[in-house]
Amino acid sequence: MMNTTIMTKSIKSYSELVLLPTFEERYKYLRLNGSVGKDTFGFDRYINQRFYRSREWKRVRDTVIIRDNGCDLGIEGNDIFGKIIIHHMNPILPEDFQDEIGMILDPEYLICVSHRTHNAIHYSDEKLLDTAPPERRKHDTCPWRH
Repeated sequence: MMNTTIMTKSIKSYSELVLLPTFEERYKYLRLNGSVGKDTFGFDRYINQRFYRSREWKRVRDTVIIRDNGCDLGIEGNDIFGKIIIHHMNPILPEDFQDEIGMILDPEYLICVSHRTHNAIHYSDEKLLDTAPPERRKHDTCPWRH
């Protein structure tokens, strides 16, 4: 008899993500924990490139940007200045374009991220994340020295 908990794939979702109130918690929920070297598209890169140019993807992308107000990890106040990346919360493989196209286009599995956040998620490196500026206090003329 097989243990089904080992076989179950952990699917990350927007509904679960938004229950996490802080940027740090959301980042930890999404980070890949070292699975970067996993072969994804390689010579099949044309598959995802064609997909990302499709009308369906552009429509979903706009929907996600509007839903997240263009904010990094959907956190209000973490506006993304520059290119907004729509991140698939669950890594995709070439066969997913044939088998699970609905999941790839479902906003439930997508989130807005900045380029730095996207890299931090994929490389599990918190040092890549943007840090908040120091909090200013009354009579504080040199906040960078603290």
